[in-house]
Amino acid sequence: MSRKRNTVGGPIRALVGVSGIAALALILSAGARTADLISTAAPGKRIGIIGLDTSHAPAFTRIFNAPDAPAEDFGGYRVVAAFPQGSPDIEASTSRVAGYVREMRDMGIEIVDSIAALVGKVDAVLLTTNDGRVHLEQALPVIAAGKPLYVDKPMAASLADVIALFEAARAKDVPLFSASSLRWIPGALELRDGVQGTVEGADAFSWAALEPTHPDLYWYGIHGVEILYALMGPGCLSVSRFRTEDTEFCVGQWAGGRIGTVRGLRSSEHSYGGTVFAEKKIVCLPMGSDYAPMLKAIARFFSTGRPPVSADETIEIYAFMSAADRSKAQGGRPVLIADVLAEARAEAARRVR
Repeated sequence: MSRKRNTVGGPIRALVGVSGIAALALILSAGARTADLISTAAPGKRIGIIGLDTSHAPAFTRIFNAPDAPAEDFGGYRVVAAFPQGSPDIEASTSRVAGYVREMRDMGIEIVDSIAALVGKVDAVLLTTNDGRVHLEQALPVIAAGKPLYVDKPMAASLADVIALFEAARAKDVPLFSASSLRWIPGALELRDGVQGTVEGADAFSWAALEPTHPDLYWYGIHGVEILYALMGPGCLSVSRFRTEDTEFCVGQWAGGRIGTVRGLRSSEHSYGGTVFAEKKIVCLPMGSDYAPMLKAIARFFSTGRPPVSADETIEIYAFMSAADRSKAQGGRPVLIADVLAEARAEAARRVR
């Protein structure tokens, strides 16, 4: 079945039923203190958000705009404006937009009617639209405006689009990165850095709900894959995938004989975690997630232009998931990451041209 492609521009009146006096009342109800913080956001510290169809948008805003947000952690950055956009063929996305628009207005955030209007008001952008299919289209005007950009998961709905995003940013010398907040699960990056010696292998798990418009693991399984890469780093050679109705299971073989696995869950506890087999100790990561560590990393990224996750590692994460899809289609046979990457790079080059 063909699906109607979302578009970037256009008015938001159909999505937002609050205007005039009612909008003013909503803003005032958020409290003068929050409004003052936004109105006094220093030049260079103003964040804009694209996409109000996910809980991440108001959650990120509350953390950045908290009156007691430490400047040493969040750099004085404040969310000041947002452009809402849902996905016409993802009901779980579309149904949320109006509510999140009201929630953002409650916090004193200006709602604008286009990405062009947004980039004219801000210094950096969080792209949080749930639908990865439109991320490349949404990101290009931000890149053209030279604004540092964080793209929420999934970075795109194809590996070729992920590569094209990085190529577009590289061509304009615009800082860009994407990551799941689960990369910052407590202890993961310290283990990768060798606190318990070499990481010889790891088993990660996450919720793995499916969305028909996206490759299977891109939608929620990305969290488990991100945990695995936070621990193992890049260098996976091949992926094998096995699945049942309730479970995804991917086995990656890294250079040097290391093995990492991802278990995607659909019927048990909705949580995230893993086990790390390090040289000195086997460590069980705590279950759960917290946005604050990632947002601190985003603030440093906005200030320095240096991404906390390299383009090459992020591209490999999506290659891992794409290889897993191909392995599923081939009955669990191992699929080489290099083969998947070569095909996607060729397709990305055609799109860029």
